[in-house]
Amino acid sequence: MRKTVTRVFAATAAIAASFALAGCGGASNTADSSNTKLTKVTFMLAWTADTNHIGVYVAKNKGYFKDAGLDVDIIAVSKTGAELAVNNGVADFAVSNLYNAASYTDLKGAHIKQVMQVQQKPSAIWCALASNTAIKSPKDFDGKTFATFGGNESDIVIKRMVQYDGGKGEFDKVTVGTSTFKTLESGQADFGGFYSTWEGVQAEMYGPKLNCFTEPDYGVPGNGDAIGIITSDKLIKENPELVRKFVQASQKGYEYAYSNPDDAAKILVKEAADYHLEEAFVKKSMHVIVDGQYWGDPAKIKDGSFVLGTNDFTGTQERFDFLGEGHAYTDANGNPTDKVPQSKDGATNEFLKGAK
Repeated sequence: MRKTVTRVFAATAAIAASFALAGCGGASNTADSSNTKLTKVTFMLAWTADTNHIGVYVAKNKGYFKDAGLDVDIIAVSKTGAELAVNNGVADFAVSNLYNAASYTDLKGAHIKQVMQVQQKPSAIWCALASNTAIKSPKDFDGKTFATFGGNESDIVIKRMVQYDGGKGEFDKVTVGTSTFKTLESGQADFGGFYSTWEGVQAEMYGPKLNCFTEPDYGVPGNGDAIGIITSDKLIKENPELVRKFVQASQKGYEYAYSNPDDAAKILVKEAADYHLEEAFVKKSMHVIVDGQYWGDPAKIKDGSFVLGTNDFTGTQERFDFLGEGHAYTDANGNPTDKVPQSKDGATNEFLKGAK
């Protein structure tokens, strides 16, 4: 029986609730079993637990947070999304991406920052079932049906890939139901979006087999998958030392996972037991990340010329500008706007250990 791994592909859906809501909650003091005072903080998942979150689970398991004086509670994503939860103080930190941090801040009235960018290059793949022999390259998406999660950012990416490959960039759309895999298998759509480090692993290990194409190979600039950790401007202003402690302990967790992928996989499976992850699957996902150098060049991390977690303002701005040319953006009310988000407004490297 084929395993099913669920994760939402589109991270850019419009937020219906206003970012102007007042926040409550935030960090507080608690005591552990040894009566040592620890500061309690909350970390929210961005979807289900997966290898994008693994460094935080490792930091918790290895005691890196405790050593920093923190008691970290990892919580499920809220219905309104991690970004709104962090903005309103429901969660102190969360996994998100620089696209959301900058676009929500510049266009939708949020006050959030990405304080650590784990993923340094795109992992998005655009695929058809391998059994669909009518699709051999992106130009064959013309006239076919795209399984979408909504929003027009992905439409612009697909259009560029098709046109780069010699097609017109004209296709129909259908909203994904329970999963993109099932939408394709049902025949409702011909192609859709996945992540090579997760759904790509699922397809390889359990099926269905996919025929996939990557964005850089077909003229799409920048990095739209700058996944990392966000917090609120309010917490940065009121308690920068807490932010520094959390970021550097998490950074240490991701560094450990990058150097010890198999052990980190075991930790994620154990610590995120409610998600019933299969160890072999998580190990494979981690090895795809390491082999593909998705978190940076390990040699450069080792010699100190690159700091794991550094926010990439250049690659992300290239993506913002590209999407701006395609009129992708909407404001807090859902109205089109030609204002282009700025990466520098959505991220900071000031809390990373070793950042220059």
